[in-house]
Amino acid sequence: MAQQRPRKFKAEPYEWHEVVELEIEALSNLGAGIAKPDGWVVFVPFALPGEKVRAKVWRNEGNCSHADLVEVLDPSPDRIEPHCPHFGTCGGCQYQHLPYDKQLEWKTRQVHELLSHMVGIEAEVHPTIPSPRQWGYRSKITPHFQRPKPGENFPIGFLEFNRRTRLVDVYHCPIAMDEINEALQPIRDDVRSRAAEYKKGATLLLRATEDRVETDHRAPVSEKVGDLKFHFLAGDFFQNNPFILESFTCHAAGQAKGPNQKYLLDAYCGSGLFGLSLAKHFEQVVGIELSETSADWARRNAKTNRIENAHFIAASAENLFADISFPPEQTSVLIDPPRKGCSVDFLSQLFAFGPSRIVYVSCNPATQMRDLKSFLEKGYTIESIQPFDLFPQTRHLECVIALSR
Repeated sequence: MAQQRPRKFKAEPYEWHEVVELEIEALSNLGAGIAKPDGWVVFVPFALPGEKVRAKVWRNEGNCSHADLVEVLDPSPDRIEPHCPHFGTCGGCQYQHLPYDKQLEWKTRQVHELLSHMVGIEAEVHPTIPSPRQWGYRSKITPHFQRPKPGENFPIGFLEFNRRTRLVDVYHCPIAMDEINEALQPIRDDVRSRAAEYKKGATLLLRATEDRVETDHRAPVSEKVGDLKFHFLAGDFFQNNPFILESFTCHAAGQAKGPNQKYLLDAYCGSGLFGLSLAKHFEQVVGIELSETSADWARRNAKTNRIENAHFIAASAENLFADISFPPEQTSVLIDPPRKGCSVDFLSQLFAFGPSRIVYVSCNPATQMRDLKSFLEKGYTIESIQPFDLFPQTRHLECVIALSR
């Protein structure tokens, strides 16, 4: 059935569902191809730089349009066959059609472009550090399903690309670890056999831990990073690519420690990944975490790993500096906020404290760059910008920016 034109559709410069031919010039930080016909910007997901494509416009904004890829007329020499039959429909991956070395190049370039466009400066961005695994790396997935209808076969999987409710039925995810994929079909079968029990939709959890797959959000699980072992609840946040975590935390440690750095403050510390990994480089570490369960696991992890110089507080990051007596000139602060970045209140307290070194870790370089402007205005200088690819085949990355004053 044909879609109806949205009531609020703005029909300039293109009509609703107008099909246009476009030359793709670049990739956006959201993973979409960028075309610039007559200076206007059109975003086309799953199109690659250098390609000529046909695309169907579904939205016009004040300075750009959005279109769906209809046909690749002239493919890029870089285009490869994606591993997953759901690629292009499932919203999980954006880059399976691009060789891994090219994915890394574009991620580095996208950080550089965000730095230029949002902060207004040119600075060196080190080449993105690759994941040791490009497939089978995710230690956690969360398939969804909507309320089952009696007698109907219903999808269990992930949101369709650019859809708010429609799901793709996924029985195998190539970026998930092998043990998760082995467990996925039996779990799907079990849900379907009990369909009548569900009065509404639900989100499943599959987390790989110690050669098994945990499905209970409240069950304790563990992950080894270097010489340390971390325990946490299966449903709590923990980085989902364990294969890169040792080099990731080692880099953060190298940036946080310095000739005069004796103290570390770990904001948004979770179950202690950074605070405990870096503790051997400092006399004292204090971490703060809004989730009480995560802060409690951070304390337990300190005991398990016999780390006695790290202490963890369950409170909002804005409270981190209330009772800190560390001399700022000997203190490093590590920040790893959620995707929305740091709050204005947190930044104002951070600047009032004035640590000599800051390591800002972010899974969203756009909000990281927004915050970076404030750091530069307060007299901090950039020492290093290092992207890490914790999420191969997707547009996502982690970026570590080291600053000093």
